[in-house]
Amino acid sequence: MLRSLRGLLLAYELALLLLVIVTGALGGLSVYFWREASTESLRLSRLTHIMHHVRSDLFRQIREVTRARLMEEAAALALYSRYSRRIDDKFDALRQQSASRAEALAIQEMQRAYRVIQQDMNNIFDDPYAASQLGRLRILESDHEERLVGGFETAFRAFDKLLASEHAVLDRRVGEWVRLTPVLIPLPIVLAAALVLLSRLSLQHRFVSPMARLIEGSRLLSAGALDHKLSAAGVEEVQQLALAINHMAAELATSRDALIERERQAALGALVPVIAHNIRNPLASIRASAQLLDCVEMREEIQEVKRAVIETVDRLGRWVTALVSYLHPHKLNWTRARPSRMLATALGLLAARIADKRLRLNERYLADEPEVWADADLIEQALFGLLSNAVDASPVGGRLAVATHDERDCFVLSIDDEGPGIPFDPEAGGLTPGPSTKRYGTGLGIPFAFKVCHAHGWKLAFSTNPAGGTRVTIEAPLGGSGSIV
Repeated sequence: MLRSLRGLLLAYELALLLLVIVTGALGGLSVYFWREASTESLRLSRLTHIMHHVRSDLFRQIREVTRARLMEEAAALALYSRYSRRIDDKFDALRQQSASRAEALAIQEMQRAYRVIQQDMNNIFDDPYAASQLGRLRILESDHEERLVGGFETAFRAFDKLLASEHAVLDRRVGEWVRLTPVLIPLPIVLAAALVLLSRLSLQHRFVSPMARLIEGSRLLSAGALDHKLSAAGVEEVQQLALAINHMAAELATSRDALIERERQAALGALVPVIAHNIRNPLASIRASAQLLDCVEMREEIQEVKRAVIETVDRLGRWVTALVSYLHPHKLNWTRARPSRMLATALGLLAARIADKRLRLNERYLADEPEVWADADLIEQALFGLLSNAVDASPVGGRLAVATHDERDCFVLSIDDEGPGIPFDPEAGGLTPGPSTKRYGTGLGIPFAFKVCHAHGWKLAFSTNPAGGTRVTIEAPLGGSGSIV
């Protein structure tokens, strides 16, 4: 179950629920214990308080009723009855507050001892000797009260000792809880921290990292590297997504190869007239030069015809090489590259020609320039062709400007020259090479640049500067093929 994201999240939810239950149970148990301890402590305090009140009322009853009887007061019997009812009520309160058999037996012993005292007290009212002089002397003796309440005192001390022992047990329990409190309170916090750390590590290892690799691989696929295989790692959902993307990439690669082949065939069909024209003209020139050999007599003229034939053959060879390069299906080698470095590499190859024409080179690159996904070799080759055109078109001592900047959702490379302007209107979809104004040109430099930019998902455009000359702009989108990283 934990192999899937759903199972992983369910496990964390159950763990969190268990943590909440444990925290609530610990809190509820603590509240219950403290409430029970407080209730028990209050009950024992009430028992102790009532017990001492019984003893106090008993001694007051003995003293006051005995004196009232010796003084033969008429209210002595009523006073005795009132004290007896009060003490009986307190014994009832003690029984209601008792919570154990031992407490009930102790209260019963105290009440039995009190009944014995009551019997002795009743003799004061029933025995005639109590009113005699001898009876008065016996009652007034100092040890008479002690002998009278001796049994009650024994029962009282036993009950007091029982309550004291129960208090001691309660205090020990409270002390144990107090010692456990520093452990129980941080326990939910420690469990929560452990759960957060475990969930973070597990999610990072099984979901976040695989998803990051999946996104990075998807960027490569979207950039055209359809042969790249995504790693099927992590939870089941990520694995299934990676496998589905790999399957889709394989189908797209098959469709792309088929489309490239169809485009290649279409390009060959469209270029057949151009090929025939570009081959027929040099052949005609070679034939004419060969025919001139029959008419010329001077060695200089023969050398001139020879040079013309060689130049025509070399030009034809260069054109065939460019044509093959143009028609060859490009397999891009994607790497991270900085546009300014690719421009600098292409400019380095043209340094001698720039110096020969004494061109003023103006380079302006974005300070915080990002990297782009690109086949650096193909882009440098395309830039070399475009910069070569700009150098050839520029007048001696003119200005050649190259720059990079960002614009809306694109990163832009620009090339500006001060030449007479491009002699035709290049079209991105055009398969026919444009005319060349250079002696050694092939006319395929711009179509090649269009093809390379199209393969990268970039946009190549030509425009005329208001002050004269041509501006070439290449836009690399922020997302998709050739996107900025």
